Amino acid sequence: MKNLLLTLFCVFTFASIAHTQSTVGLLSYKPFSSFDGYNLIYPHNQPNVYLLDNCGEIVHVWEGDEDLRPGNMAYLLEDGRLVLTSRPSVFSGDAIWAGGGGANIMIKEWDNTITWEYTMNDENMRLHHDIAPIVKDGKLTILAIAWEKKTLEEVIAVGRDTSVLEREEMWPDFILEIDPETNDFVWEWHAWDHLIQDFDSTKPNFGVVADNPTRIDINYDFDGSGDADWMHSNGLDYDVERAQILLCVPTFNEVWIIDHSTTTEEAASSIGGLGGRGGDLMYRWGNPAAYHAGTVDDQQLWYPHDAHFIDEHISPVDPQYKKIGIFNNRVGSDYSTVNIWNPGWDMYDWGYSFLGETFGPVDFDLTRKHPVDSTLMHSTGLSSLQYLPNTNLLVCVGRFGYAYEMTQDGDIVWEYKTPIIGGEAATQGDILTVNQNLTFRMDRYPVDYPGLVDQDLTSQGWIELEPDTEICQAYLPTNDIITDYQIEIFPNPADQMIAVKWDEAMYINIQVFDMIGRLEYQANNVNGGMRYIDTSTFHDGAYNLVINGEDSGRFIISH
Repeated sequence: MKNLLLTLFCVFTFASIAHTQSTVGLLSYKPFSSFDGYNLIYPHNQPNVYLLDNCGEIVHVWEGDEDLRPGNMAYLLEDGRLVLTSRPSVFSGDAIWAGGGGANIMIKEWDNTITWEYTMNDENMRLHHDIAPIVKDGKLTILAIAWEKKTLEEVIAVGRDTSVLEREEMWPDFILEIDPETNDFVWEWHAWDHLIQDFDSTKPNFGVVADNPTRIDINYDFDGSGDADWMHSNGLDYDVERAQILLCVPTFNEVWIIDHSTTTEEAASSIGGLGGRGGDLMYRWGNPAAYHAGTVDDQQLWYPHDAHFIDEHISPVDPQYKKIGIFNNRVGSDYSTVNIWNPGWDMYDWGYSFLGETFGPVDFDLTRKHPVDSTLMHSTGLSSLQYLPNTNLLVCVGRFGYAYEMTQDGDIVWEYKTPIIGGEAATQGDILTVNQNLTFRMDRYPVDYPGLVDQDLTSQGWIELEPDTEICQAYLPTNDIITDYQIEIFPNPADQMIAVKWDEAMYINIQVFDMIGRLEYQANNVNGGMRYIDTSTFHDGAYNLVINGEDSGRFIISH
């Protein structure tokens, strides 16, 4: 084992020296510490959605119309379909436009066939930024964020101070839920229904803002610009178990939670739903000044992106389960952070932590900068965080198209640079700068993700031109034990039983670890050439087989 570790150290050291010229695509990789999976990216300024393995090679691509651009997200469903957003590449003359603008939602099959499409982009409403597919009892619906135009008369009617209005209209956000089978809106929530203000006492929504933290101050303006794009909501997530929506609202420097157990009528009011609050905010956090309950000294979030419940691909017993993760963009002038915090859910009160004047908690549970150079994780917009099943953090620094995976101890175990310049493939060796390879988010799907089972995931090459085709092999140490011992694992995937076969003349030690590194099975000094392992109590997922202390293959359990 000592010699194996020394060998691996030498391999990794050599690889890092031999491949320092890599400037795009895979930059570094420690496969034994990285979480194995497939990375979904939808880079800006081009129409394609790419699925990459951890070597940075394309294993699938959903090609888009050359006249379309991201609008901005794509999600792979468990049935293998892709739900994605897009917009026309030309938007000059559009009645409603701001950064992150969308227009279309599509569903594509694995073979790229479009099976459904919906468009919202006119003088009154426009889709933007993010969606959240919901699959419940086998039925798919899609939550989406949209702008809705409000005229000057409507703005005045709700007590907005128009002296700081950029133009004679506002575009507050609303959330719609679409049924792809009918194109009907099956649920709606409008921020405009939940306003308060202390500017005009003649209006019915006049009140003390600090005494009404579950309502939205129509006169809150974080930079004093009076921008029509008042909220600019850039992230949407859904908790199926609690029927709650998490909305990331960067111009308020907050996240909001909304009760989706309401009807549309209740969502327009302050009563109804499991929380009994109707469509008023169940929770808000990040900037108490937005509801007159604090100052800049109390602010925790700074133009954040990718607010989400941590519940994808991880176990409910994980200590981070159901907490909130986020990319905190503008924390410093030259660095960003990623953060996780516990919003303090009380299932008995069906509500969140409230500390008397503000929502809790007081601080984050976790804050991380780039462990080597904090300026390498700085993005004024875009970007994402994913908490992985092995507790690693996958970070995408959107304005630089730079993604990296780090352990809880701050060890970087994987790095990738989106190899696109202005929508065209970059060449290995190109030095990319800010905004050339914008990447809204990166999501990693486990190798045993249902939507990937039985799909062809063989390499289709690289995005970049003149790729370094040897880089990943340099990071993957050779392992002669599989050949020398003639090791076979079958069936794979397996259900109740897995068989390990080897040269019967050999005595071996067998260990099986799950992807988090927990020992699930062990047998020492085994002979006879065949060992059957009962996997009936194993959870569904991928497992590593270790023979005589060496990594000797991987198998999947699917009950």
